[in-house]
Amino acid sequence: MRLHKLEVTAFGPFADTIEVDFDKLGADGLFLLHGDTGAGKTTVLDAVAFALYGRVPGARNEGKRLLSDHAPAGSVPQVSLEATVSGRRLKLVRSPEFSRPKKRGSGSIVENAKATLEWLDGRGENLSRIPDIGDEVNRLMGMSADQFFQVVLLPQGEFAKFLRAENDERGKLLERLFDTKKFVSVEAWFDEKKKASATALANKEQAVSLLLARVETAAGLEVGAEAHPLEWSRKLLEESRDGRDTTVVEMEGAKAAAKQANQNLHVAERTADLVRRRDRALLDLNALNAGAADLALVTGELATAKLAQPVAAIARDAESAQTAVASALVAVESAVSKYSARGGPDLFGGGVWPQQEDEREQVLAQVRAWRDEIVRLDSVVEESRNADAAESETRTLSVRHTALTVRAEEIVRERAQLPDQLRTVATELDVAQRAEASLPGLELARAAATDSATAAHELRGVRKQAEAVRVKVLDAREVHQEARGRWLDRVQTRIEGMAAELASSLEPGDACQVCGSPEHPALAQPATDSATEVDVETAAVRERAAESALSAVVEQESALALEIDRLIARGGEGDLEELDRLRAEAQAAVDTARSKANQVGELVSRLAVLNGRDTELEQESATVSTESATVAERISALTIRAQEIRAAIVTAAGEDSSVAVRRARFEALALAASAASEAREDATRAQTRAVELSAKLTDAVAEAGFDTVPSALDAVRTPTRIAAMEAEVGKARDREVAARTVLDDPDVAAVQDVTTVDVDGPKQVAIERGEAVNTAVAAASLAANRVADLERFTAQLETAYEAVAPHRALHDELAALADVIAGKGQNNRKMSLRSYVLASRLEEVALSASVRLQRMSGGRYEFVHSDEAGSRGRRGGLGLDIRDDFTGVVRSAKTLSGGESFLASLSLALGLADVVAAESGGVVLDTMFIDEGFGTLDADTLDSVMGVLDELRDGGRVVGIVSHVDEMRQRIPSRLHVIRGRAGSSVKVIAG
Repeated sequence: MRLHKLEVTAFGPFADTIEVDFDKLGADGLFLLHGDTGAGKTTVLDAVAFALYGRVPGARNEGKRLLSDHAPAGSVPQVSLEATVSGRRLKLVRSPEFSRPKKRGSGSIVENAKATLEWLDGRGENLSRIPDIGDEVNRLMGMSADQFFQVVLLPQGEFAKFLRAENDERGKLLERLFDTKKFVSVEAWFDEKKKASATALANKEQAVSLLLARVETAAGLEVGAEAHPLEWSRKLLEESRDGRDTTVVEMEGAKAAAKQANQNLHVAERTADLVRRRDRALLDLNALNAGAADLALVTGELATAKLAQPVAAIARDAESAQTAVASALVAVESAVSKYSARGGPDLFGGGVWPQQEDEREQVLAQVRAWRDEIVRLDSVVEESRNADAAESETRTLSVRHTALTVRAEEIVRERAQLPDQLRTVATELDVAQRAEASLPGLELARAAATDSATAAHELRGVRKQAEAVRVKVLDAREVHQEARGRWLDRVQTRIEGMAAELASSLEPGDACQVCGSPEHPALAQPATDSATEVDVETAAVRERAAESALSAVVEQESALALEIDRLIARGGEGDLEELDRLRAEAQAAVDTARSKANQVGELVSRLAVLNGRDTELEQESATVSTESATVAERISALTIRAQEIRAAIVTAAGEDSSVAVRRARFEALALAASAASEAREDATRAQTRAVELSAKLTDAVAEAGFDTVPSALDAVRTPTRIAAMEAEVGKARDREVAARTVLDDPDVAAVQDVTTVDVDGPKQVAIERGEAVNTAVAAASLAANRVADLERFTAQLETAYEAVAPHRALHDELAALADVIAGKGQNNRKMSLRSYVLASRLEEVALSASVRLQRMSGGRYEFVHSDEAGSRGRRGGLGLDIRDDFTGVVRSAKTLSGGESFLASLSLALGLADVVAAESGGVVLDTMFIDEGFGTLDADTLDSVMGVLDELRDGGRVVGIVSHVDEMRQRIPSRLHVIRGRAGSSVKVIAG
């Protein structure tokens, strides 16, 4: 990279435009950048950095105040740089973000940053987007902004800090210069893999732990594994198998003893049961023999009662039949009496009993005659209902005929009035349509009148506010001018007394903060009127507060002026009463027009209805006439039909008062005759059945062996008594059979001589043997289950352990590698991968810097890179010491003197520039700057340093030295002098 031309406008301390021709200034390859403190030497370097990267180095970038305070209001800060980068000549123009006063009114607005890139070699498309320009500059430069600030703009003070810094601080700077992101990502990748592997391994080992817990539970233990998990599990399995075999042997012995005891108990219980059965059978036979006579009486009574049962049933039926005959005769008398009371003909011979042979046929013939007459009368009644319906319809049609006559007269009158209605509605519609057409214009007029009247009312209040604010502006401007004058006075006094303030802090032998010289022949003396930094800052705070207050009231005044102009433009300057009157008139006109316009739709509909109304009325008149004639004809026909039906009804009623009365009389006679006939038939049937049952009872008594009916009835017993006797006889018979069956049993006969049997002894022995068996079976089952569980869990444990083993080995290997990469574990130097890379870069820097340091120190000093770990576990690899060839001792860089520290810092900066340039793809840095520090060197050392700087010019490189030292001006003829002024700084180019 080679710089050609720099233009700076309203940037930093430069109020006007300055130009720096680096081609002319660096013709000899070396030039000096000098000037008073605060003149803007560093700002020149900042301008180069800003043109390339859009930012300035260090904390100055945080302030975001790049616009010159000395520049006139409205000035635009801008930096223009022509340079050749990677063989491409280009021009970069940048303007930072800044605040400027508003063009109208008070206050300020923020202008966004802008940038352009122009290819001066004519190749490629010019750029205007800041991100695109940044990407292109980074591509061409091959380094980031932080690398550029360290490599091209060598800040000697920062490298002195780097020289004396601890490993961690030195690492932070190196990480800014060398891209270690990929190595950081490698460390993070290994760390993530280690954590994931640990999690996966823990999950897999959790299954092993769970199986170990299951083995412990199955074995009935409360302690963990005493040895290797698999060996311990196998040992428990073998022990459980031995225990299982022992319990099986014990269980078999217990079962054999229990079997023998149960057999003994069974024999004793069988013998005792046979003895009990024998004794019980003998007792039953003795009891039956004692009650044999009583049982014979019961058996005879039971036989007689069973013979009397059929006779008793027939006797009950015969008695019921006689009762039914008596009831039937009473019903006959009642039914005949009811029929006679109806006044019908004598059909039953005056009630003679029994009934005649043809009586039934005569009654049925008379009932059929009455039923036929009832059917004929029902048809007459139906015709009566038809007559009622005809008369009702006649009345309804008469009402309809009257209504049709009235409607015909109304139609005639309405058709006569229709022409006048059409003319009236058409006139009203025309008026409404004209009002609707005028409504938009009237609304616009109303809006204008309303806006003018409102503006007039608002204008009065705003003018009063503006007058009050104008007074505030005058007062605030006076206060601000006074505060700014006091602040400028404090600044001037502070600048004039700054030399004395710096001199007061010097001690004999200290380096001057301005020139760097340890000798102070003429110290500046303080003036009588002095100002401290606190005084200047206090005055500045007051000035800014006054400026803010002034800006606020000026902005308020401008806003009110704009509001007044706006209100006047709306017509607010007119007479207030006249404007209110015009607004009211415009509103009234709009209301009237809108009211009429709202009627247009209704009137259009009414007119359409009236236009078609005449045709509708004509059609309706014809319909009404036709319907009226039809109704009149129907009324006449219905009247004749009703009269004919009424005459037929009178004839059908005969001697009765009406058809309904005649029908009811015939219906009652038919029902009464039928009821009497049925009652006489029922009585005849009941009398016949009674005779038959009496004969049957006589026969049944003879068949059962009884002499008379009463004797048979005396032998009858209740069902309960019969069942009791049958049960008693059956029970006695069953007891006898059961007892003889028991005594005939051979087993019972075999124990006929046995009197008592002992059962309790064998039973107790059997119980004890059974409990022993249960205990043994439970123990054997528990042992077998334990063996099964241990076999299953041991197999699962072996499988799980074998499955986890490769993962555990792989995790151990991965964890060890991750720890080494992170600077832990077996990494004795405590160097992470990132630190190792930085240490490698630092070693390259130390080698490159040592070459120059040996030249500048006359072969005495060289850098020594140390990769030892730091104290208390701090990372290693970034140690940097000095070897003194005069003594052969390696010592800390902190022990160097001021001049020696400058030599070491400069060598370190140049070495770092070489390494970063190589790291950035071998970018050729044709222009570089070295800032301050030369005042600490003696003449001989300065000659050595200048010799090294002369070497930097080889190959066409241009080196800029930033220094206050007067001797540097004598040694370097080409200079860029930055001149400080009250109205801003300027530059002067002095070519050698």
